[in-house]
Amino acid sequence: MKSRFALLIAAVVMAACTSLPTTPLPHRDSIRDFALEGRFALRVTLPGQAIQNSGGRLSWSHQNDNNRVLLASPLGYGLAEIETTAAISRLRTADGKTLESTDPDALIEEVTGQRLPVRRMPAWLLGRSGGTARIEADAFGRPLRLTEDGWQVDYSFEDDAPNALPSRLVLTRDGEIELRLRIEEWKDAP
Repeated sequence: MKSRFALLIAAVVMAACTSLPTTPLPHRDSIRDFALEGRFALRVTLPGQAIQNSGGRLSWSHQNDNNRVLLASPLGYGLAEIETTAAISRLRTADGKTLESTDPDALIEEVTGQRLPVRRMPAWLLGRSGGTARIEADAFGRPLRLTEDGWQVDYSFEDDAPNALPSRLVLTRDGEIELRLRIEEWKDAP
């Protein structure tokens, strides 16, 4: 009986140790550059039109306010590459087309027909305002909900650490657009 109890205690202690991060995460407010790997699901519901669903994988690198986003199908086939700088935004499709604009939100609207918040997304991923957002915090001080310019962003975390980075985000606008992000890994920018 004692050996079973000792085994149970050892298993609990080992499980607790394996769930702790090996290095502490930086606080969200101190992160300037980042990279992430994840999955996305986009649902567009417009009056009088069929519901449009798409999804896949994404790799995002944000460094010095420049972004590079690679979008791939669920099976890993490249769909598009989006690069944004202060001067120009460029979208390359899998079929070799390249589109450019000085406004990343306008560029995405040209391609998808929807004005998505590309310019604000790096701040929103970290739970920060992209301008004039209202941010509600959870009991640990992490962002729970962000509301800005008709968009709502809801955050979920895999652990209770006050400095944890979000693992899931749901962005919605007016019941027409729902973008779900599942962030599988946060990394330092390359």
